[in-house]
Amino acid sequence: YTPMEFVVIVLERFFGLNHAQAFEIMLTVHKKGVAVVGVFSHEIAETKVAQVMDYARRHQHPLQCTMEKE
Repeated sequence: YTPMEFVVIVLERFFGLNHAQAFEIMLTVHKKGVAVVGVFSHEIAETKVAQVMDYARRHQHPLQCTMEKE
């Protein structure tokens, strides 16, 4: 599993959320398994997904980050 605090750090670092926003989204993911973090252009979303997945892998956490068409 991925620690809650790690998820909060990722949301703050890669999506520019403040701690309260990141904590709220982390709780949504914890309860529902998924949450929308933001709406971005295809290129920016692709970059963010790659950055988050690389960061999670380097820290050995199974965190998943995906993008979907709106």
